[in-house]
Amino acid sequence: MKRSELFFTLLLVPVDFVMIVLAASAAYVSRFLPVFTSVRPVIFDLTYARYLAVVVPVAFVWIAVFAFSGLYSTRRRSIGAELSRAALACSSAMAAVFAILFFSRTFFDSRFIAVAAWLLSIAFVGAGRVAVRVLQRLLLRAGVGEHRIVLIGETRGAAILSRLFARRNELGLRVVAAFPAFTGTVADSVRKMKRADRADEIWLADPEASRAAALELLEFTDTEHLGFTYTADFFSAAVGRSVQHSYAGIPVIEVRKTPLDGWGAIYKRLFDIVGSLALIILTSPIMLLVALAVALDSGFPVFWSRLDDGAPAMRIGQGGKPFRYFKFRSMKPGTHLMRYRELAHLDTRHGPLVKTKNDPRITRVGHFIRPFSLDELPEFFLVFVGRMSLVGPRPHLPEEVAAYQPLQRKALTVKPGITGLAQVSGRADLSFDEEVTLDIRYIEHWSPWLDFYILLKTPLVVLSRKGAS
Repeated sequence: MKRSELFFTLLLVPVDFVMIVLAASAAYVSRFLPVFTSVRPVIFDLTYARYLAVVVPVAFVWIAVFAFSGLYSTRRRSIGAELSRAALACSSAMAAVFAILFFSRTFFDSRFIAVAAWLLSIAFVGAGRVAVRVLQRLLLRAGVGEHRIVLIGETRGAAILSRLFARRNELGLRVVAAFPAFTGTVADSVRKMKRADRADEIWLADPEASRAAALELLEFTDTEHLGFTYTADFFSAAVGRSVQHSYAGIPVIEVRKTPLDGWGAIYKRLFDIVGSLALIILTSPIMLLVALAVALDSGFPVFWSRLDDGAPAMRIGQGGKPFRYFKFRSMKPGTHLMRYRELAHLDTRHGPLVKTKNDPRITRVGHFIRPFSLDELPEFFLVFVGRMSLVGPRPHLPEEVAAYQPLQRKALTVKPGITGLAQVSGRADLSFDEEVTLDIRYIEHWSPWLDFYILLKTPLVVLSRKGAS
């Protein structure tokens, strides 16, 4: 899912809240208009300040009702369906408010304002959502947030979809390449397009494609971190979470890679920001002590952020993209490249990973901070800026990722984490295949409760020094 889609989904929440408050305010003001006071004079004493003090908490109730009604789903809907659902949700929310007032035995001063607020909320919320939709479509027409599709299949359905997307650019779907079938040559072409950031997803528009061919294409999109959508009536047992759409009467099914999409991604990012900021504050005294200990033990720099040749230290993040990495230095300065020269005889290979036992480069302070993962405390800053997550697969070196098998690259689907399912299940004692299996299990079965479980278990695992390296 595009970041712009997540942004507009999240934007609906404050827009709805503002529109609800504006609708309630308009209902209050309209009660004092001459056209209504001439029919029935105002006999209640309700100031706008007192009224607003009731409206704001009630607006939060409405937002909760909207959420339960599916108004913040990331699934695409027609504007008519969205407005109909919004009107129904407004009516349900007002019914909930009336129920609360009834059971609390609270009498509202003006029935006119309540009814007017209900009707105006339908109009205001609908207008706000139309405005958001118009803004999103204007950006899509300018190419912002569009999905760039590689179409596989030489069928009538593929031709119809190509013409539809070319004619209606407000859908945000653009066919950038089309191939009759998926072959090795096509795979190389698509891979180059992905590297050049010219393709986002593959659509298989051939219902007669064999199951083997479809599975091959699905595995390719997993390893290359491309979206995958296919036309219906085949492959009914496809793995993953599927979402059905319809374009020009043709049913297509999108295979979701992970629950960490849509609101899952929004929730996890907000949780990472709040959690990392709190942990930075809580661990800042420890980080100051570790920095001082490193400086006194082996001098400066206290952070490991560059290689021996001066190049920045890198790790591979979500989608296979590299990012700048740093942590507290636990080894002697200028000894990173010794790993590939003088110390090669000490290496133990676990798949693409190379682990060095009894590494002589580790400093005295390093022997203490590494088992307790204190050297990794600066990673909280990488979480705060969005390079990493609190929970996820461990970030690996570029040379290690380059040696991944195709299926192992699925571990790059989400942001790397400070801790993860593999870290609380054995840490360095696990083989790489076992680590990847656990990482993929986390990606496919993510939930907020799983993150909480891992975060709560991490301190116990660290203090027990189980699997410490």
